Amino acid sequence: MSYFAGLLSTLFDRRYERAVSLDAEGRTMTELALDLLGARGEVSGSTLARLILDQYAGADDAEKRGFFAFMLQDLEIDPVEVVECLKAYKEAPSKRSYREYARASEPRRQELLRRLNQVPGGTAHLVSMRKDLLRMIRTDRMLGPLDVDFQHLFASWFNRGFLVLRPINWSSPAEILEKIIAYEAVHAIDSWDDLRRRLQPSDRRCFGFFHPAMPDEPLIFVEVALTRGIPNSIQSLLADGRDPIEAEEADTAVFYSISNCQAGLAGISFGNSLIKQVAADLSRDLSLIETFVTLSPIPGLSKWLDQADHPALKNASRQAQAAYYLLDAKREDRLPVDPVARFHLGNGASVHAVHADADLSENGMRQSYGAMVNYMYDLSRITTNHEQFVTEKTVAASPEVHALSALVAAAK
Repeated sequence: MSYFAGLLSTLFDRRYERAVSLDAEGRTMTELALDLLGARGEVSGSTLARLILDQYAGADDAEKRGFFAFMLQDLEIDPVEVVECLKAYKEAPSKRSYREYARASEPRRQELLRRLNQVPGGTAHLVSMRKDLLRMIRTDRMLGPLDVDFQHLFASWFNRGFLVLRPINWSSPAEILEKIIAYEAVHAIDSWDDLRRRLQPSDRRCFGFFHPAMPDEPLIFVEVALTRGIPNSIQSLLADGRDPIEAEEADTAVFYSISNCQAGLAGISFGNSLIKQVAADLSRDLSLIETFVTLSPIPGLSKWLDQADHPALKNASRQAQAAYYLLDAKREDRLPVDPVARFHLGNGASVHAVHADADLSENGMRQSYGAMVNYMYDLSRITTNHEQFVTEKTVAASPEVHALSALVAAAK
C-alpha cells in the first residue's frame, strides 16, 4: 500500500506542478516572487522558485537589475515597525516580543532567497546571482544593502561545518580537473601536461573545499609542493623535468597557489580554514614535515613602487623594496596595502623571507617585478600572530626581513 500511496503522491505532485507552471506563464519574476513569499504548499513553492530561477537565468542585465531593484525596494524592512518592536521588546523582554522584533528587522528579501535556495541547484543559482549583483554594484552603489543580505545568508550556508575537504589528484574526474585549470588564479596552468606536473608526482598535493549543494564545483583550492627546505622561486618549484622526491622525505609543505573559484562568494572566507586543515592533515600523514610556508605573489608591489617618490626606495635592492613594502606600506586603517599580505597575516602567518627574480612570468613581472614572499605558518605562533595583527596591527616578520626593511627606512 505504501508503494502505491507514494506513486499516487508523485503523480499528484507532478500534475500540480504542471498546473502551477501553466498558471505562471507570462508572469514576471517580481510577480512570481510575491507569489512565492505567499506560498504555503511545498510543491507550489518549489515550482515557483524553479520558475523564478529559470527566468532569471535567461534574463538580460536590464531585467536582472530590475529584479534587484524590486528586492531592494519592495522587500525592505519597515523602519517604523522595527523601532516599535524594539521598544516593545525593551519594555517587556519575552520570547514573543523578541520574535516580533527579529521578524520586523529582517527584510523579506532574505526569506525570498531562502525559498529560492530550497530547489535542487538553487544554491549554485544564487551564487551566480550574487556574481551579477557584485558586478552591477560597481556602477550602482545603491544596490549595496542587497549584498549585505546575500553575505549574511552565505556566511551561514557556507560555514566551515558544511564544507568538505577533498584531495584533488590526477585520478579525479575530468570535470573537476578542467575546473582547476580554469579557476587557477595565481600561476596559470597552460596545458594538461602542466596540470599533470602539479598533481601526479609523489611530492605534489592539491586540496579543495566543496559544498554538498555544489558537489562538482570547488569553492577554493590550494596547491602544495612537498620539498626539502624552503624554495625561493616558482620557476624551480614548477620546472618541467625536475626530479620529484618521495613525499616521506619532505620536511616542508609549500602552499604555492590558493585560488578562490566562485566570484559570487567573494568576501566569504575559506582560505584560513583550508590552510589550517591541510596543514593538520599533512602533519598527521607525513611525520617529517615540520615547516609550513607559502610562496606567494606580491600583487601590489610594482604599482606601489612606480608611485613612490623617494630615491632611497628607488635605489634599494628588490628584496629590500619588497620587505619595506610588506612591513611599512599601510592603508589608513594601518593594515598592509598588499591584499595577499592582509590575508596571510590575518591568518596568523609571519613574513619569513622575500626573494627577487622569483616569478619571471609575464604576470609576475607585471605585478611585482618578479619578487615573491614566503609567509611562515608556525603552528605554535598562529594564534599570537593573529591577535597582535588584529588588535595592534603588528606585522610579524623574521629578523632578516626586518633588517632589509630597515635599510630603506634608514636611507630615507
